Amino acid sequence: MLSLMLCYDLNAWAKVELTMHEAVEVYAGDSAQIPCQYNFTDADNEPSFVMIQWFVKAAGNSARTRIFYGDRSQHIVDNNTDYSGRVEVIADDQGTRLAIQHVQLRDEREFLCQVNGLAAGNAEGKTHLKVFAPPEAPVIEGVVSGISITNEVPSQVASCEARSGFPKPNITWYRDSVPLVPTLGYTNVLTLVSQQSSGFISVQSTLEYKVIKEDKDARFSCEVSFFVPGAIRTVESNSINITVHYPTTMVELWKQSPQGLVKEGDTVELRCQGDGNPPPSFVFNREQELDVDLENQGDVLKLSPVSRKDSGIYQCRPLNRDDSSEVKGEMQLTVHYLDPAVVVPKDSEFMLKGEDLTATCNALSSLQTATVWYKNGKQVGKGNTLHLKDANYETAGEYICEVTVPSLPALHTSGSVHIIVQGSPQLVGGEQEVRLEEATGRIVNLSCEAHGHPPPSISWIVIGSQIWNEVVSKPNEHVTHSVLSVKVTADISASCNASNDMGTEVKAFSIKAIPRFTSAAPFSPAEGSGVIIVVIILCLLLLAILGSVLYFLHKKGKIPCGRSGKQEITKEKTTKDDIVVEMKTNTKNEEAVLLKAVNGDKKGPDEQ
Repeated sequence: MLSLMLCYDLNAWAKVELTMHEAVEVYAGDSAQIPCQYNFTDADNEPSFVMIQWFVKAAGNSARTRIFYGDRSQHIVDNNTDYSGRVEVIADDQGTRLAIQHVQLRDEREFLCQVNGLAAGNAEGKTHLKVFAPPEAPVIEGVVSGISITNEVPSQVASCEARSGFPKPNITWYRDSVPLVPTLGYTNVLTLVSQQSSGFISVQSTLEYKVIKEDKDARFSCEVSFFVPGAIRTVESNSINITVHYPTTMVELWKQSPQGLVKEGDTVELRCQGDGNPPPSFVFNREQELDVDLENQGDVLKLSPVSRKDSGIYQCRPLNRDDSSEVKGEMQLTVHYLDPAVVVPKDSEFMLKGEDLTATCNALSSLQTATVWYKNGKQVGKGNTLHLKDANYETAGEYICEVTVPSLPALHTSGSVHIIVQGSPQLVGGEQEVRLEEATGRIVNLSCEAHGHPPPSISWIVIGSQIWNEVVSKPNEHVTHSVLSVKVTADISASCNASNDMGTEVKAFSIKAIPRFTSAAPFSPAEGSGVIIVVIILCLLLLAILGSVLYFLHKKGKIPCGRSGKQEITKEKTTKDDIVVEMKTNTKNEEAVLLKAVNGDKKGPDEQ
């Protein structure tokens, strides 16, 4: 801002125009320049000598101190002032400028420029030098202890400090980014200002606030605002959360473990939680026994192992409540169970062949059950009831019922019944008589297996062989198995007699003995056919040779034709080939052909 000052010399009526800034702003530590421009309005009476003087005056003090004087030929800085060695004056045709090095906070004063042109006139102007120093970033600290919402007056919440600023910085408080305005009985702000010997100013602000329960999630912060050359700046602190204490108004009780349904034998943990802060201690009990406190660990009640007797309504209450209102949490605990299976008939049950039987399997449970019947690992029925109709020996055995709880697979039980079917022996295999053919000398095993109860006994009757013995005899609860080993020496008749108290059944075996033939060299039919063909060819060759000899002798006249009498003919001994064929019978191939050749001696004509 410029101020125009017009000065007149009363004697010479000369006029001087002097222009200066109303204020110059600068950061502490920087350099400042204060201009002072002047102009003599009477151009015809331009002074040859102009005296320039600079003065400084503290704010609120009328005393001034000269710090510089000079004219166009010389510049002199006064000694023994606060500005000795720190100021410099620069002059030109348009005026003069005061330069101040290393501006300090105490330099915030009025600087006066005086121009004296003697007869041409004189004038004086002033500029206010403003010095700024930004403060450090604000530091906020919340109270360590919790603040109760039951306090009747505002409580100290936090403090905020901005250090080493100039001029004095200001502090504003915020709750969730909304400014807090001092309100009687709800919000108080206490401010403490201190100034250092260097001139820097520190500001400490304390916030007193009447907290409510919702403040447990609120964020508090402070903001410092300060002046800088040509502007106002702000810096915000970190936000903090305070600890708010408030009584418990609601309690919740729930089953923490196990997950899902509870069965007998489980370990159950019930947890209690309230909405108060700090969290209160709790006491547990059952609705049926309100005067009995259950032993708990903090906010957890542990029950192990549970039974159906532990079912019921459980409650928890906070301790040391200031008011008399009833605050509690409760839940229903149901312990599920499955009793052992009861099978009717139990243990063992006797049946006669052809009878019917109904067996039942039941298990008391708190949940819906499913029943399945098994025999020898295979499913034979579903549901509580098993119907056995027209019993036979295959019906006998152990029947197991398995009872499960579909909604709680960990619950399961089982029971069983042993079915015994009574009746006369029943031989395995439908044939009443078994016929066999075996070669003599062979050993044959005859097997006989009979079902029945009481367990049947098996006896053998053998006719036609004295060489036999029972090599296997395995009786058990329902089946008797016997194996007879017999040597075939002739036709054999054998009978297997199975009997018990309920009756007897017989199975007959008939073995036809087949003689066994032997040969020197058995061979296959294909090989025998080839040998026969060779023998026939040899015979034909011998006949051809014999016919040729007879024809030769007839031509020589040695054999008379049509004459009576006898003529002795000398015959050569010919070689005879005897051919023997044997047939052998065995169990799989009843015919085999064997060939045996026997050669005689040959003699020449001279040996006859």
